[in-house]
Amino acid sequence: MKTVTFPYAHTTYSLEVPDETAVLVSRVDELAGGSGAGNAEPADENRGAAIVRAAMEHPIGSPRLRELAAGRPDCVIIISDHTRPVPSRDILPGMIRELREGNPAIEITLLVATGFHRATRPEELEVKLGTALYSEFRDRIVIHNAHDPASNVKVGVLPSGPDCILDKVAVNASLLIAEGFIEPHFFAGFSGGRKSILPGIADAVTVMGNHCSKFIDHPCCRTGILEGNPMHEDMLAAARMAHLAYIVNVVVDDQHRTVAAFAGDFEEAHLQGCAFIESYVHVSPVPADIVITTNGGYPLDQNAYQSPKGMTAAEATVKEGGVIIMLASCSDGTGGDDYYHLIADEPDIETAYQKFLDTPQNETEPDQWCSQIFARIARKFTVIFVADPEQREMIEGLKVQYAASLDEAYRMARALKGENASLTCIPNGISVVVS
Repeated sequence: MKTVTFPYAHTTYSLEVPDETAVLVSRVDELAGGSGAGNAEPADENRGAAIVRAAMEHPIGSPRLRELAAGRPDCVIIISDHTRPVPSRDILPGMIRELREGNPAIEITLLVATGFHRATRPEELEVKLGTALYSEFRDRIVIHNAHDPASNVKVGVLPSGPDCILDKVAVNASLLIAEGFIEPHFFAGFSGGRKSILPGIADAVTVMGNHCSKFIDHPCCRTGILEGNPMHEDMLAAARMAHLAYIVNVVVDDQHRTVAAFAGDFEEAHLQGCAFIESYVHVSPVPADIVITTNGGYPLDQNAYQSPKGMTAAEATVKEGGVIIMLASCSDGTGGDDYYHLIADEPDIETAYQKFLDTPQNETEPDQWCSQIFARIARKFTVIFVADPEQREMIEGLKVQYAASLDEAYRMARALKGENASLTCIPNGISVVVS
Protein backbone atom coordinates (compact mmCIF):
# COMPACT_ATOMS: atom_id res chain seq x y z
CA MET A 1 0.00 0.00 0.00
CA LYS A 2 1.00 3.64 -0.48
CA THR A 3 -0.29 6.97 0.76
CA VAL A 4 -1.64 9.64 -1.61
CA THR A 5 -2.12 13.17 -0.26
CA PHE A 6 -4.76 15.55 -1.63
CA PRO A 7 -4.85 19.33 -0.97
CA TYR A 8 -8.03 20.53 0.75
CA ALA A 9 -8.49 24.17 1.78
CA HIS A 10 -5.36 24.99 3.84
CA THR A 11 -4.80 21.36 4.84
CA THR A 12 -4.79 17.91 3.21
CA TYR A 13 -6.54 14.56 3.09
CA SER A 14 -4.56 11.33 2.83
CA LEU A 15 -5.66 7.94 1.58
CA GLU A 16 -4.02 4.51 1.69
CA VAL A 17 -4.30 2.96 -1.77
CA PRO A 18 -2.95 -0.15 -3.51
CA ASP A 19 0.61 0.19 -4.81
CA GLU A 20 -0.56 -0.19 -8.41
CA THR A 21 -2.88 2.83 -8.18
CA ALA A 22 -2.14 5.44 -10.85
CA VAL A 23 -1.38 8.93 -9.53
CA LEU A 24 -1.56 11.64 -12.21
CA VAL A 25 0.56 14.68 -11.33
CA SER A 26 2.23 17.49 -13.19
CA ARG A 27 6.00 17.85 -13.24
CA VAL A 28 5.97 21.57 -12.51
CA ASP A 29 7.41 20.97 -9.05
CA GLU A 30 10.62 19.82 -10.75
CA LEU A 31 11.21 23.50 -11.58
CA ALA A 32 11.38 24.42 -7.90
CA GLY A 33 14.97 23.15 -7.83
CA GLY A 34 16.21 25.93 -10.05
CA SER A 35 15.54 24.94 -13.66
CA GLY A 36 12.89 27.61 -14.18
CA ALA A 37 13.39 30.70 -16.31
CA GLY A 38 15.58 33.29 -14.63
CA ASN A 39 17.01 31.30 -11.74
CA ALA A 40 19.61 33.86 -10.68
CA GLU A 41 18.90 34.93 -7.12
CA PRO A 42 20.63 37.98 -5.65
CA ALA A 43 21.03 37.99 -1.89
CA ASP A 44 18.47 40.78 -1.46
CA GLU A 45 15.80 39.21 -3.62
CA ASN A 46 13.70 36.10 -3.09
CA ARG A 47 13.77 33.45 -5.77
CA GLY A 48 10.32 34.23 -7.18
CA ALA A 49 11.10 37.93 -7.59
CA ALA A 50 14.47 37.05 -9.16
CA ILE A 51 12.77 34.81 -11.73
CA VAL A 52 10.37 37.63 -12.60
CA ARG A 53 13.16 40.18 -12.83
CA ALA A 54 15.17 37.96 -15.18
CA ALA A 55 12.14 37.54 -17.45
CA MET A 56 11.52 41.29 -17.50
CA GLU A 57 15.14 41.93 -18.45
CA HIS A 58 14.58 39.89 -21.61
CA PRO A 59 10.97 40.54 -22.69
CA ILE A 60 9.45 38.46 -25.48
CA GLY A 61 8.33 40.40 -28.54
CA SER A 62 8.34 43.73 -26.71
CA PRO A 63 10.59 46.57 -25.53
CA ARG A 64 11.49 46.73 -21.83
CA LEU A 65 8.68 47.98 -19.64
CA ARG A 66 10.74 51.04 -18.73
CA GLU A 67 10.77 51.98 -22.43
CA LEU A 68 7.00 51.57 -22.70
CA ALA A 69 6.54 53.82 -19.66
CA ALA A 70 8.57 56.71 -21.08
CA GLY A 71 6.35 59.69 -21.81
CA ARG A 72 3.18 58.03 -20.47
CA PRO A 73 1.31 60.02 -17.82
CA ASP A 74 -0.34 56.97 -16.30
CA CYS A 75 -0.40 53.19 -16.24
CA VAL A 76 -3.04 50.67 -15.20
CA ILE A 77 -1.82 47.28 -14.00
CA ILE A 78 -4.48 44.59 -14.12
CA ILE A 79 -4.03 42.27 -11.14
CA SER A 80 -5.74 39.00 -10.27
CA ASP A 81 -8.45 38.68 -7.66
CA HIS A 82 -8.80 36.60 -4.49
CA THR A 83 -9.69 33.39 -6.34
CA ARG A 84 -6.34 33.06 -8.11
CA PRO A 85 -3.05 31.95 -6.48
CA VAL A 86 -1.06 34.50 -8.47
CA PRO A 87 2.07 35.45 -6.46
CA SER A 88 1.61 39.20 -6.85
CA ARG A 89 4.30 39.91 -4.25
CA ASP A 90 6.82 38.37 -6.67
CA ILE A 91 5.50 40.15 -9.75
CA LEU A 92 4.24 43.63 -8.94
CA PRO A 93 7.32 45.16 -7.25
CA GLY A 94 9.42 44.48 -10.35
CA MET A 95 6.76 45.89 -12.67
CA ILE A 96 6.34 49.02 -10.55
CA ARG A 97 10.10 49.50 -10.28
CA GLU A 98 10.58 49.34 -14.06
CA LEU A 99 7.68 51.70 -14.70
CA ARG A 100 9.21 54.28 -12.37
CA GLU A 101 12.67 53.78 -13.83
CA GLY A 102 11.25 54.71 -17.22
CA ASN A 103 9.07 57.51 -15.89
CA PRO A 104 9.38 58.58 -12.22
CA ALA A 105 6.22 60.68 -12.49
CA ILE A 106 3.97 57.97 -13.92
CA GLU A 107 0.69 57.51 -12.02
CA ILE A 108 -0.01 53.82 -11.38
CA THR A 109 -3.44 52.31 -10.69
CA LEU A 110 -4.13 48.68 -9.80
CA LEU A 111 -7.28 47.28 -11.42
CA VAL A 112 -8.52 44.03 -9.86
CA ALA A 113 -9.74 41.60 -12.53
CA THR A 114 -12.73 40.08 -10.78
CA GLY A 115 -14.34 38.83 -13.98
CA PHE A 116 -17.71 37.50 -12.89
CA HIS A 117 -16.61 36.86 -9.29
CA ARG A 118 -17.65 38.79 -6.22
CA ALA A 119 -15.66 41.88 -5.30
CA THR A 120 -12.34 41.19 -3.60
CA ARG A 121 -12.41 42.36 0.02
CA PRO A 122 -9.79 44.78 1.43
CA GLU A 123 -8.37 42.17 3.79
CA GLU A 124 -7.97 39.74 0.88
CA LEU A 125 -6.12 42.36 -1.11
CA GLU A 126 -3.79 43.07 1.79
CA VAL A 127 -2.95 39.37 2.07
CA LYS A 128 -2.40 39.16 -1.66
CA LEU A 129 -0.26 42.27 -2.04
CA GLY A 130 1.44 42.39 1.34
CA THR A 131 0.93 45.20 3.83
CA ALA A 132 3.55 47.58 2.37
CA LEU A 133 2.28 47.41 -1.21
CA TYR A 134 -1.35 47.48 -0.15
CA SER A 135 -0.75 50.55 2.02
CA GLU A 136 1.03 52.36 -0.81
CA PHE A 137 -1.73 51.72 -3.36
CA ARG A 138 -4.77 51.60 -1.07
CA ASP A 139 -6.27 54.70 -2.68
CA ARG A 140 -5.33 53.66 -6.21
CA ILE A 141 -6.94 50.23 -6.31
CA VAL A 142 -10.08 49.83 -8.43
CA ILE A 143 -12.25 46.71 -8.18
CA HIS A 144 -13.74 45.82 -11.57
CA ASN A 145 -17.51 45.42 -11.59
CA ALA A 146 -18.86 43.41 -14.51
CA HIS A 147 -22.42 44.22 -13.45
CA ASP A 148 -22.17 48.03 -13.47
CA PRO A 149 -22.73 49.25 -17.04
CA ALA A 150 -21.77 52.80 -16.02
CA SER A 151 -18.21 51.71 -15.22
CA ASN A 152 -17.66 49.94 -18.56
CA VAL A 153 -17.56 51.08 -22.18
CA LYS A 154 -17.95 49.44 -25.58
CA VAL A 155 -14.72 49.22 -27.60
CA GLY A 156 -15.80 46.95 -30.45
CA VAL A 157 -17.41 43.63 -31.33
CA LEU A 158 -16.05 40.15 -30.66
CA PRO A 159 -15.47 37.76 -33.58
CA SER A 160 -18.39 35.62 -32.38
CA GLY A 161 -20.79 38.58 -32.38
CA PRO A 162 -21.28 40.03 -28.87
CA ASP A 163 -20.26 43.59 -28.01
CA CYS A 164 -16.82 43.94 -26.45
CA ILE A 165 -17.43 46.09 -23.36
CA LEU A 166 -14.52 46.69 -20.99
CA ASP A 167 -13.74 48.58 -17.79
CA LYS A 168 -13.34 52.32 -18.43
CA VAL A 169 -10.31 52.50 -16.15
CA ALA A 170 -8.44 50.14 -18.48
CA VAL A 171 -9.77 51.64 -21.71
CA ASN A 172 -8.76 55.17 -20.67
CA ALA A 173 -5.26 54.19 -19.55
CA SER A 174 -2.35 55.53 -21.57
CA LEU A 175 -0.50 52.28 -20.80
CA LEU A 176 -2.29 49.02 -19.95
CA ILE A 177 -0.34 46.05 -18.61
CA ALA A 178 -1.18 42.93 -16.60
CA GLU A 179 0.16 40.35 -14.21
CA GLY A 180 -1.07 36.79 -14.20
CA PHE A 181 -0.20 33.12 -14.18
CA ILE A 182 -0.35 30.27 -16.66
CA GLU A 183 -1.95 26.95 -15.81
CA PRO A 184 -4.32 24.55 -17.60
CA HIS A 185 -7.82 25.98 -17.94
CA PHE A 186 -10.91 23.88 -18.39
CA PHE A 187 -12.38 25.77 -21.35
CA ALA A 188 -9.93 28.51 -22.33
CA GLY A 189 -7.10 26.00 -22.80
CA PHE A 190 -4.70 27.84 -20.50
CA SER A 191 -5.11 30.74 -18.09
CA GLY A 192 -3.10 33.95 -18.32
CA GLY A 193 -2.39 36.43 -21.11
CA ARG A 194 -5.59 37.58 -22.78
CA LYS A 195 -7.77 36.32 -19.91
CA SER A 196 -6.78 39.40 -17.90
CA ILE A 197 -9.06 41.29 -20.28
CA LEU A 198 -11.79 38.76 -21.05
CA PRO A 199 -13.26 37.81 -18.67
CA GLY A 200 -11.00 39.70 -16.20
CA ILE A 201 -12.19 43.27 -16.80
CA ALA A 202 -15.09 42.68 -19.18
CA ASP A 203 -18.72 43.67 -18.75
CA ALA A 204 -21.26 40.95 -17.98
CA VAL A 205 -22.69 41.26 -21.52
CA THR A 206 -19.31 40.42 -23.01
CA VAL A 207 -18.50 37.62 -20.57
CA MET A 208 -21.84 35.91 -21.10
CA GLY A 209 -21.58 36.21 -24.88
CA ASN A 210 -18.12 34.63 -24.83
CA HIS A 211 -19.03 31.96 -22.27
CA CYS A 212 -22.11 30.77 -24.17
CA SER A 213 -23.39 27.19 -24.20
CA LYS A 214 -22.36 26.64 -27.82
CA PHE A 215 -18.73 27.38 -26.96
CA ILE A 216 -18.75 25.43 -23.70
CA ASP A 217 -19.98 22.45 -25.73
CA HIS A 218 -17.34 22.99 -28.45
CA PRO A 219 -14.78 20.15 -28.61
CA CYS A 220 -11.87 22.63 -28.74
CA CYS A 221 -13.00 24.49 -25.62
CA ARG A 222 -11.17 22.07 -23.37
CA THR A 223 -8.17 21.94 -21.09
CA GLY A 224 -4.88 22.54 -22.88
CA ILE A 225 -6.37 23.47 -26.27
CA LEU A 226 -5.78 26.90 -27.86
CA GLU A 227 -5.85 26.16 -31.59
CA GLY A 228 -9.40 26.22 -32.92
CA ASN A 229 -10.76 27.33 -29.54
CA PRO A 230 -13.43 30.00 -30.28
CA MET A 231 -13.42 31.30 -26.70
CA HIS A 232 -9.66 31.87 -26.91
CA GLU A 233 -10.10 33.70 -30.23
CA ASP A 234 -12.69 36.04 -28.69
CA MET A 235 -10.35 36.66 -25.75
CA LEU A 236 -7.43 37.53 -28.03
CA ALA A 237 -9.61 39.99 -29.92
CA ALA A 238 -10.74 41.66 -26.69
CA ALA A 239 -7.14 42.07 -25.51
CA ARG A 240 -6.17 43.65 -28.82
CA MET A 241 -9.12 46.07 -28.60
CA ALA A 242 -8.07 46.96 -25.05
CA HIS A 243 -4.50 47.69 -26.29
CA LEU A 244 -2.98 45.41 -23.68
CA ALA A 245 0.66 46.40 -24.09
CA TYR A 246 2.65 44.08 -21.84
CA ILE A 247 2.24 41.16 -19.45
CA VAL A 248 4.20 39.36 -16.78
CA ASN A 249 2.85 35.83 -16.40
CA VAL A 250 4.34 33.23 -14.09
CA VAL A 251 4.16 29.49 -13.61
CA VAL A 252 3.64 28.28 -10.04
CA ASP A 253 4.23 24.93 -8.36
CA ASP A 254 1.81 23.12 -6.05
CA GLN A 255 2.84 25.40 -3.17
CA HIS A 256 2.00 28.41 -5.37
CA ARG A 257 5.66 29.43 -5.59
CA THR A 258 6.93 31.14 -8.73
CA VAL A 259 9.06 28.69 -10.73
CA ALA A 260 9.13 30.35 -14.18
CA ALA A 261 8.14 33.69 -15.71
CA PHE A 262 7.34 35.12 -19.14
CA ALA A 263 7.24 38.85 -19.84
CA GLY A 264 6.52 40.97 -22.90
CA ASP A 265 3.93 41.00 -25.68
CA PHE A 266 0.66 39.57 -24.41
CA GLU A 267 0.34 37.09 -27.29
CA GLU A 268 3.94 36.01 -27.82
CA ALA A 269 4.93 35.81 -24.17
CA HIS A 270 1.76 33.94 -23.31
CA LEU A 271 2.20 31.42 -26.12
CA GLN A 272 5.79 30.75 -25.05
CA GLY A 273 4.59 30.28 -21.48
CA CYS A 274 1.87 27.85 -22.58
CA ALA A 275 4.32 25.85 -24.69
CA PHE A 276 6.75 25.74 -21.77
CA ILE A 277 4.24 24.53 -19.20
CA GLU A 278 2.54 22.05 -21.51
CA SER A 279 5.47 19.64 -21.37
CA TYR A 280 5.26 19.63 -17.57
CA VAL A 281 1.49 19.30 -17.14
CA HIS A 282 0.48 16.78 -19.80
CA VAL A 283 -0.40 13.33 -18.44
CA SER A 284 -1.93 10.32 -20.17
CA PRO A 285 -5.27 9.04 -18.88
CA VAL A 286 -5.37 5.86 -16.81
CA PRO A 287 -9.02 4.76 -17.02
CA ALA A 288 -10.47 3.69 -13.69
CA ASP A 289 -13.78 2.90 -12.01
CA ILE A 290 -13.13 5.55 -9.36
CA VAL A 291 -11.19 8.80 -9.83
CA ILE A 292 -10.35 11.19 -6.99
CA THR A 293 -9.59 14.82 -7.86
CA THR A 294 -9.30 18.27 -6.26
CA ASN A 295 -9.03 21.95 -7.09
CA GLY A 296 -5.57 22.08 -5.55
CA GLY A 297 -6.72 23.41 -2.20
CA TYR A 298 -7.14 27.10 -1.34
CA PRO A 299 -7.91 29.47 -3.04
CA LEU A 300 -9.51 27.58 -5.92
CA ASP A 301 -11.50 25.20 -3.73
CA GLN A 302 -13.20 27.88 -1.67
CA ASN A 303 -16.49 27.72 -3.59
CA ALA A 304 -18.56 25.31 -5.67
CA TYR A 305 -18.43 27.56 -8.74
CA GLN A 306 -14.76 26.69 -9.28
CA SER A 307 -15.21 22.94 -8.70
CA PRO A 308 -15.80 21.88 -12.34
CA LYS A 309 -12.16 22.74 -13.02
CA GLY A 310 -10.82 19.80 -11.04
CA MET A 311 -13.73 17.63 -12.10
CA THR A 312 -12.84 17.93 -15.80
CA ALA A 313 -9.48 16.26 -15.13
CA ALA A 314 -11.31 13.28 -13.65
CA GLU A 315 -13.83 13.33 -16.50
CA ALA A 316 -10.96 12.70 -18.91
CA THR A 317 -9.89 9.43 -17.27
CA VAL A 318 -12.90 7.89 -15.45
CA LYS A 319 -14.51 4.85 -17.03
CA GLU A 320 -18.04 4.93 -18.40
CA GLY A 321 -20.45 4.73 -15.48
CA GLY A 322 -17.66 5.42 -13.03
CA VAL A 323 -17.46 7.47 -9.85
CA ILE A 324 -15.72 10.83 -9.44
CA ILE A 325 -14.79 11.94 -5.93
CA MET A 326 -14.31 15.71 -5.83
CA LEU A 327 -12.59 17.38 -2.86
CA ALA A 328 -13.30 21.10 -2.36
CA SER A 329 -14.06 22.75 0.98
CA CYS A 330 -16.49 25.31 -0.51
CA SER A 331 -15.88 27.41 2.60
CA ASP A 332 -17.16 30.48 0.74
CA GLY A 333 -20.33 28.72 -0.38
CA THR A 334 -21.64 28.54 -3.92
CA GLY A 335 -19.39 31.22 -5.41
CA GLY A 336 -22.50 32.55 -7.12
CA ASP A 337 -26.20 32.05 -6.45
CA ASP A 338 -26.93 31.98 -10.18
CA TYR A 339 -24.48 29.10 -10.61
CA TYR A 340 -26.24 27.15 -7.88
CA HIS A 341 -29.85 27.81 -8.83
CA LEU A 342 -29.38 26.99 -12.51
CA ILE A 343 -29.04 23.37 -11.35
CA ALA A 344 -30.76 23.32 -7.97
CA ASP A 345 -34.03 24.78 -9.28
CA GLU A 346 -34.42 22.10 -11.97
CA PRO A 347 -36.05 18.73 -11.25
CA ASP A 348 -32.97 16.74 -12.29
CA ILE A 349 -29.50 17.14 -13.76
CA GLU A 350 -30.53 16.05 -17.28
CA THR A 351 -33.21 18.72 -17.49
CA ALA A 352 -30.72 21.35 -16.39
CA TYR A 353 -28.15 20.20 -18.94
CA GLN A 354 -30.55 20.20 -21.87
CA LYS A 355 -31.76 23.66 -20.87
CA PHE A 356 -28.16 24.91 -21.06
CA LEU A 357 -27.69 23.45 -24.54
CA ASP A 358 -30.89 25.12 -25.74
CA THR A 359 -29.86 28.59 -24.54
CA PRO A 360 -28.95 30.98 -27.43
CA GLN A 361 -25.68 32.92 -27.21
CA ASN A 362 -27.39 36.24 -26.55
CA GLU A 363 -29.46 34.73 -23.74
CA THR A 364 -26.62 33.18 -21.71
CA GLU A 365 -27.40 33.22 -18.00
CA PRO A 366 -24.88 34.47 -15.42
CA ASP A 367 -22.48 31.68 -14.40
CA GLN A 368 -24.17 29.25 -16.80
CA TRP A 369 -20.81 28.07 -18.14
CA CYS A 370 -19.64 26.46 -14.91
CA SER A 371 -23.10 25.05 -14.22
CA GLN A 372 -23.13 23.54 -17.70
CA ILE A 373 -19.77 21.82 -17.24
CA PHE A 374 -20.78 20.59 -13.78
CA ALA A 375 -24.00 19.17 -15.25
CA ARG A 376 -22.17 17.63 -18.21
CA ILE A 377 -20.07 15.59 -15.78
CA ALA A 378 -22.76 14.84 -13.18
CA ARG A 379 -25.18 13.48 -15.78
CA LYS A 380 -22.64 10.92 -17.02
CA PHE A 381 -20.93 9.84 -13.80
CA THR A 382 -21.72 9.43 -10.12
CA VAL A 383 -20.16 12.41 -8.33
CA ILE A 384 -19.40 12.22 -4.60
CA PHE A 385 -18.46 15.66 -3.31
CA VAL A 386 -16.38 16.14 -0.15
CA ALA A 387 -16.93 19.63 1.29
CA ASP A 388 -17.20 21.33 4.68
CA PRO A 389 -20.16 19.98 6.73
CA GLU A 390 -22.08 23.26 6.61
CA GLN A 391 -22.14 23.00 2.80
CA ARG A 392 -23.94 19.66 2.67
CA GLU A 393 -27.34 21.09 1.70
CA MET A 394 -25.74 23.21 -1.03
CA ILE A 395 -23.82 20.25 -2.47
CA GLU A 396 -26.90 18.03 -2.51
CA GLY A 397 -28.79 20.86 -4.21
CA LEU A 398 -26.35 20.46 -7.09
CA LYS A 399 -27.76 16.95 -7.61
CA VAL A 400 -24.65 15.07 -6.45
CA GLN A 401 -23.86 13.00 -3.36
CA TYR A 402 -22.22 14.52 -0.29
CA ALA A 403 -19.52 12.99 1.90
CA ALA A 404 -18.02 14.51 5.02
CA SER A 405 -14.53 13.07 4.44
CA LEU A 406 -12.40 11.38 1.83
CA ASP A 407 -12.56 8.06 3.70
CA GLU A 408 -16.34 8.20 3.69
CA ALA A 409 -16.44 9.11 0.00
CA TYR A 410 -14.12 6.25 -0.90
CA ARG A 411 -16.25 3.78 1.06
CA MET A 412 -19.33 5.05 -0.80
CA ALA A 413 -17.58 4.70 -4.15
CA ARG A 414 -16.45 1.14 -3.47
CA ALA A 415 -19.94 0.22 -2.33
CA LEU A 416 -21.10 1.31 -5.78
CA LYS A 417 -18.28 -0.14 -7.89
CA GLY A 418 -17.08 -3.06 -5.80
CA GLU A 419 -14.19 -3.65 -3.39
CA ASN A 420 -11.86 -4.44 -6.29
CA ALA A 421 -12.75 -1.32 -8.28
CA SER A 422 -9.82 0.32 -10.05
CA LEU A 423 -8.68 3.73 -8.81
CA THR A 424 -6.88 6.71 -10.32
CA CYS A 425 -5.79 9.64 -8.14
CA ILE A 426 -5.34 13.23 -9.33
CA PRO A 427 -4.06 15.18 -6.31
CA ASN A 428 -4.41 18.52 -8.13
CA GLY A 429 -6.91 18.47 -10.97
CA ILE A 430 -6.15 22.08 -11.85
CA SER A 431 -2.50 21.38 -12.57
CA VAL A 432 -2.76 18.70 -15.26
CA VAL A 433 -3.89 18.25 -18.85
CA VAL A 434 -5.24 14.70 -19.12
CA SER A 435 -5.32 13.65 -22.76
